[in-house]
Amino acid sequence: MKTAQIWHLGIGDLQILPMSRHRPPMKKPVWIIVLVLFVCMFLIFAYIYPPKSSSACYVFSSRGCDVISQWLPPVPAREYTDAEIASQVVIRDILSAPYVLPKNPKVAFMFLTPGSLPFEKLWDKFFQNAFLFLTGHEGKFSVYVHASKTRPVHVSRYFVNRDIRSEQVVWGKISMVDAERRLLANALQDPDNQQFVLLSDSCVPLYSFDYIYDYLMYTNISFVDCFRDPGPHGNGRYSEHMLPEVEVKNFRKGAQWFSMKRQHAIILMADNLYYSKFRDYCKPGLEGKNCIADEHYMPTFFNIVDPGGIANWSVTHVDWSERKWHPKSYRARDVTYELMKNITSIDVSVHVTSNAKKEVQSWPCLWNGVQKPCYLFARKFTPETLDNLLLIFSNYSTP
Repeated sequence: MKTAQIWHLGIGDLQILPMSRHRPPMKKPVWIIVLVLFVCMFLIFAYIYPPKSSSACYVFSSRGCDVISQWLPPVPAREYTDAEIASQVVIRDILSAPYVLPKNPKVAFMFLTPGSLPFEKLWDKFFQNAFLFLTGHEGKFSVYVHASKTRPVHVSRYFVNRDIRSEQVVWGKISMVDAERRLLANALQDPDNQQFVLLSDSCVPLYSFDYIYDYLMYTNISFVDCFRDPGPHGNGRYSEHMLPEVEVKNFRKGAQWFSMKRQHAIILMADNLYYSKFRDYCKPGLEGKNCIADEHYMPTFFNIVDPGGIANWSVTHVDWSERKWHPKSYRARDVTYELMKNITSIDVSVHVTSNAKKEVQSWPCLWNGVQKPCYLFARKFTPETLDNLLLIFSNYSTP
C-alpha cells in the first residue's frame, strides 16, 4: 500500500501521518432526519388541531405540555359572545365600584337545612356574645333559614321568624345551587349585610362571635373553596357542551360552604350565563358522569370572573380522611376539647386530587398577608354531640 507522508512541524516533535488515496464516504444519519421531521409534523399538527381536553397533556406528563406550549406560537384569543361581553361589563363595574361599609355592617348567617336545626341552642349561646358589641338595636348579624323538607321548630329567639320561602333540595342537583342563591337573594335585601356565610344543619362555630366577625369583616376577599382536580371527580366531570364560555382549563372544584363579600354575592345573583351552563350540563348521570353542580359552579365562576378576589379555601372545616362520598361524621365520643383545638390549629389548606397520583395541593391560609387559622366553623357533627359542645364551647372558642 502506497502512502504519502505529510510533515508537520510541531513544538519539538515530528509526526508522520498516513493518508489514504481514496477517503470512504460518510454515512448519513437517516434515522435522525426522519425523527426531526416527525417531531416537526407533530408540533405543526398539534398547533393546527389542538386537543379539546387537557387529558391529552398527561400522555407523557403535564410538565411536558408546558415545555411544548412554550415553543408553540401563542394561540389567538377567541372572540367573546354577546352574552359574555355583557356579563363582563356588569361584573367589572360592580367590582370596581367604591366599596364603603355602612354604619352598622353585619354578617348574614344563612342556614341550609332539611328542617329543624339540631344545634340551635349552641348558636343561641354564640349569638349572645354579639350583643356585647352593639352599635344599633339589631346587632352585628342577621339569620336566614332555608328548610327544604319540614318547617323548623325554633328554640332560640334569634331564629324566630327568620325562615324564608324554601323549595325542595336534592343532593347533587342544581336545586342545591338554587337554594344557595335563594338565601343570598333574601339576605341581600338588608343593605347592612356585608358578609354572607353559608352553613349546614351540622355546622358548629369554632370561635366566639367577635373573633369570627372581625375575621370576616376586616378582609376584602371571599372565602370560596377552589382548586384544580385533573382526576375523574374533578375535570373528569367537565362537559364540552359548556363551551365556549366555560373551558376545561377554568373548570374548578370546591366545597359549597362559603363566606362571601357583598360585591361577590351581587355578581353571583346577576349571573345567568355561567349558571345556565351548569344547570344544563352539570348533573348526575349526564354523559355517564356524576357532575355535582354545587361543587363546581361557584369555584369555576369565581375562577373565571375574579380569581384574585377569593381565598381558595372554605372557612368551614370538614374531614375527608375516610375517602368516602361523604365526610366523616363526629359522634358524641369524638367531641373533646382536644379535637376542637386540633381543628382550630390548622393553618394550611390541603386538597388531594382524585386521579391515580393523589397529588396533594397545599397552601398557607393567609389573612391580609398573615398566616392564620383556616377555619371558623366545622361540620359534620351529629345531634348527639350537642351536650358536649355546649359544655366545652366557652373553653375552645377563645383564640
